[in-house]
Amino acid sequence: MFKSFFEKYSKPETKPLTADDFHLALTVLLVRVARADNNYTEEEQHHIAELISECCNIPLLEATELRREAEKIEALTQDSVQFTRIVKQKIPFEQREEILELLWELVLSDGTRDYGEDGLLRLLANLLGVTDRDSALARQRVKNRMSRNYSASE
Repeated sequence: MFKSFFEKYSKPETKPLTADDFHLALTVLLVRVARADNNYTEEEQHHIAELISECCNIPLLEATELRREAEKIEALTQDSVQFTRIVKQKIPFEQREEILELLWELVLSDGTRDYGEDGLLRLLANLLGVTDRDSALARQRVKNRMSRNYSASE
C-alpha cells in the first residue's frame, strides 16, 4: 500500500497531494514521534487519533483506523525522509509549521521532554524545511496554548 503512495508522489509531475494521502503521511510522522522514546502508550495512541480527527476534520473512529494503518507503515520504513520529502514538496510552508505544532503537542502532552523526541523533532523540522528558530516558536505556541487550556480547566 505505502509503496504505491511513494511511487505516486516521488515523481515531479505528480498531481497535488490528496487529502487522504496527506492525512496518512501526517499520521505516520505522529506515530514516529510518539515511538521515539520507546514508550508508545495507549494514551499517545489515543492522542494521535484525537489530533488527526481534529486537524483533518474526520471522525475519531476513522482517525483511529488511520493511526493503525500508519503504525504498520511506520514500522516498515527506515527513516522519515520519504514522508517529509513528500510533505515538503506538496504543502506550503505555513502548513508545515502547523504540522510541527501538532508534533510538538504530542511530544509535550505527557509533560516530559525526552532527548530522543527533541532530536527527532529537530530532524523533522529540518527535513520539512522549517528552521530551528521556527520550530522553537512552534513549540512555544503549543506550550502557551496548553498552559491556557490547563488554566481554563481549573
